[in-house]
Amino acid sequence: MARISHLIRRGAAYSARIRVPLDLVQIIGKRELVKALGTNDEAEAKRRLYPVISEWQRGFDDLRSRRSLVPADREHAVWDHYTATMERDEAERANLPGETEIEQARSELIGRAQRGEIASADPLVILDASLDLKAKQEASAVASEARKVKVADMRRQLAQGETALIAHEVDAYLDENRLLVERGTPDWISLARHMMRAEIEALDRAIERDRGDYSGQPRDPLVKPATGPRREVAKPGEKIMEVFEIFARENPRRVAQDRLDQTRRDVGTFVECVGASFPVHAIDKVAVRDWKALLVKYPVRASEVNDFKGMNIHQIVKANEKLGRPVLSDRTVNRYLSSLGAFCNWLVSNGYLAQNPVSGMSLPKEKRSKTQTFTSEQLNILFSSPLFTGAQSDKEGEWRYISRPGDVQIRDHRYWVPLVMLFSGARNGEIGQLATNDVRELHGHWVFHITTEGDQTEQGKSVKTEGSMRVVPVHPELIRLGFLGYHADRVKAGDKQLFPGAKRNERGQMMAEFSREFGKYLKRIGLKEGRGLSLYSFRHGAADALRRAGYLDNQFGFILGHAEASMTGRYGQMPQGMLEQRVELINAIAYPGLNLDHLAQ
Repeated sequence: MARISHLIRRGAAYSARIRVPLDLVQIIGKRELVKALGTNDEAEAKRRLYPVISEWQRGFDDLRSRRSLVPADREHAVWDHYTATMERDEAERANLPGETEIEQARSELIGRAQRGEIASADPLVILDASLDLKAKQEASAVASEARKVKVADMRRQLAQGETALIAHEVDAYLDENRLLVERGTPDWISLARHMMRAEIEALDRAIERDRGDYSGQPRDPLVKPATGPRREVAKPGEKIMEVFEIFARENPRRVAQDRLDQTRRDVGTFVECVGASFPVHAIDKVAVRDWKALLVKYPVRASEVNDFKGMNIHQIVKANEKLGRPVLSDRTVNRYLSSLGAFCNWLVSNGYLAQNPVSGMSLPKEKRSKTQTFTSEQLNILFSSPLFTGAQSDKEGEWRYISRPGDVQIRDHRYWVPLVMLFSGARNGEIGQLATNDVRELHGHWVFHITTEGDQTEQGKSVKTEGSMRVVPVHPELIRLGFLGYHADRVKAGDKQLFPGAKRNERGQMMAEFSREFGKYLKRIGLKEGRGLSLYSFRHGAADALRRAGYLDNQFGFILGHAEASMTGRYGQMPQGMLEQRVELINAIAYPGLNLDHLAQ
């Protein structure tokens, strides 16, 4: 018999257990919740289980309905608390007994004495009978003295960093406004101190009123009317990240999963800025501007810095004013803006927004040095190095031995991917994910079909954009070097993947580790200092070779994957004349002075 969901047994006793939804793990601080049900009887445990699970589920729903605190909320909290305190003071004054009411109480007391209702000579009896009159006579003075005591206590607690006198007011405000702030966190403490300052100002005004002065205005610059509108809370299904998941499922530009995940993280920082319950239709230039202002001050790798643990984006930026850690480059800030901009383009197309609020918000582009490419001399050194001619080891994790001369011949992806990049201009990830049936003969020419279609490799295939799917002829030099023989060996071995050793990392990036290790390899053989050359230099080198051959960028961009999506790219079929044009382009890639005769098979 299958065990009921959420019910677990620990020893002899039963407990309820539920996994915390992923979007609430950081808020709750746990990945699962467990509660002992206080019984060893399974039937009784099942009876007690559902109320516990229901309570947890209601708690999850409550958390999701709340939103994070942003600076505008503090402004409203301060002014709301100030005005509410003043209104309460005015109401209390209106209820204080006036002279007429006091005189009436005095007359009633005298009348009771004359009628013999207060017959005792006991002073306590007389005092008890006169308490109501005394309370009315001294009500105003007592209230005034209470205000003086409270404002003094408030100032003392504010100076000492205590919040006891305001805590209940803070929690009430958070509950009323559905704000997600835990007591004791930096956000809660900050809000408490802001509201204390508001109440101190209100008490000062009340003390002035005790003297008949109603002209006073707040002197604390923090206590002023909020400048921005109150934030609108999203309806179910209209939160930014809820709508983003629809965008992600559609993936209108067919970007790679890693790129999509990066966009999700970037948009997530915007949500952190405006609040989780910010409605998607309310995204405007002001919100984007304020986010950008934080990004330009945001420290690099903030999530990895212990000093920033548990802080939100606002607090991190504030803390870094003292720490002085390096901040994001303009280029990285623009990447964040580009991610949000792509999402907002889709929002416009789907009727959520009238216009893209990110348009025109990018920072001026930094002057970037042209990606360094290999010279023919450097290529000769590289292709005469141990990776291509013989190394001490061919094991993946032993690159330091791969850079040392030896008798071990390496003829897997580490050998072929740089060569294919050199003579095709394709991206390393596009080559690494090729299936054996992506290399085939078409109209008498061997071609690579770079696509996401027909994936049989179990790793998943992706391209940068849908326009990156394309047909690329195999360069004659690759054929001379034995590439078709390598392909035939993979087919004969029954391999589905052309390069079985090419793997994706945990983020789904194909050959990311190889790309990193190849850069280190270039340093070991003396070809690289600093940033300089990289695996990507082959791709840029192919573009330079086409320019040397007399082609303009717009004439060969499609062969490198810089083009709009097409059915040709998706399915790999094209007329012979179109293919001949591509063959002509690829065959034009040449490197004067490069000699690869020693690699020919």
